[in-house]
Amino acid sequence: MTGNNKKIAIITRHAVSNYGSVLQAYALQTAIGKLGYESEIIDYIRTDEDYKNISDTLIKKSSWNKNALSRLLYKSVQTPEYVIMGKKFEIYRKGLIKLTEKRYSSSEELKNNPPAADIYCTGSDQVWGAIGNDEIDSAYFLDFAPSDKKKIAYAASFGKTSINTDNKKILKKWLDAYDCLTVREKSATDLIENLGIHNVRQVLDPTLLLDSSEWSTLIENNISKSYVLLYQLHSNPQMDNYAKLFAKKSGLKLIRLTPLFHRVFKSGKAVYLPTISEFLSYIKNAEFMITDSFHGTAFAINFNTQFIDILPDETKTRNQSILELTGLSHRILNSYNDFSFVENKIDFSLANKKIAQERINSLEILKKMLEKQR
Repeated sequence: MTGNNKKIAIITRHAVSNYGSVLQAYALQTAIGKLGYESEIIDYIRTDEDYKNISDTLIKKSSWNKNALSRLLYKSVQTPEYVIMGKKFEIYRKGLIKLTEKRYSSSEELKNNPPAADIYCTGSDQVWGAIGNDEIDSAYFLDFAPSDKKKIAYAASFGKTSINTDNKKILKKWLDAYDCLTVREKSATDLIENLGIHNVRQVLDPTLLLDSSEWSTLIENNISKSYVLLYQLHSNPQMDNYAKLFAKKSGLKLIRLTPLFHRVFKSGKAVYLPTISEFLSYIKNAEFMITDSFHGTAFAINFNTQFIDILPDETKTRNQSILELTGLSHRILNSYNDFSFVENKIDFSLANKKIAQERINSLEILKKMLEKQR
């Protein structure tokens, strides 16, 4: 503990109904607390990302947005599901992370009445990419922070490997305003350096700042049965079929973790809207895990769980980055006919050493960013 009295205000994608979103916010806040600082996650939930409105946002990008009848059908099915899921994740957030008393629903609200803090921090996850109605949100670049306060970014991500040319000028302006910049993926350092900004460093995702023993403190009951775990974020029938066949070839039961009710009818025994404790326990105790999720991959590595990674098309750079860092790129599935992973087990010794060293480095970088004078 440093014994200082500085307060950190963190803005991140904490309110997406997704386990990784909640847990990365918790991890960064925990790591900052271990360094002796008080922090709050700014309870910023854009109107178009509020769970009550998310079906209206998503339908605009959907094939269901053809006519009034198809839109009505989509919303009648999806809205109740998103509301149930959103309410559950709201409970998870309140149980894990310290939020600002005030909730903000727009960048203008933040500018007009920013939370008081000594340091403002952009947290991790896909904060610098297109959000909600496919727009870059200046709030995640801390444009609301008072000009006399320090601004830092920890493990921020664009989520993709390219930037729209039309956005480059404004992105450079926003990024130039930071006192310290760190990002999660190597691709993000390249994007920023191509804008002519060179004071950027790559660090670990916040979830990897905590080791497996620290995450285990959130687990109430360890799962004792043997199973293949499927944690899938993106719709992919080939992935569903592969998981079913993989479980059969390994002689194990298939369990699917899902916050979405319509997926309980897909392959495997569904665990619907598991608690945070259950989510972590199922990953920790799986014989094998099949996932397309970045944070699913990160937790599998942290818990030394045997895993197979199926890269999501649009955001695969996130998964590739952590696999390259840990020397585990060979766990990427390149053919849906490849079941060799049943026999080819991971030796985690080198990955563990790499993560342990990067954890030390990343925490030291975070510490120096917080301590650095303007």
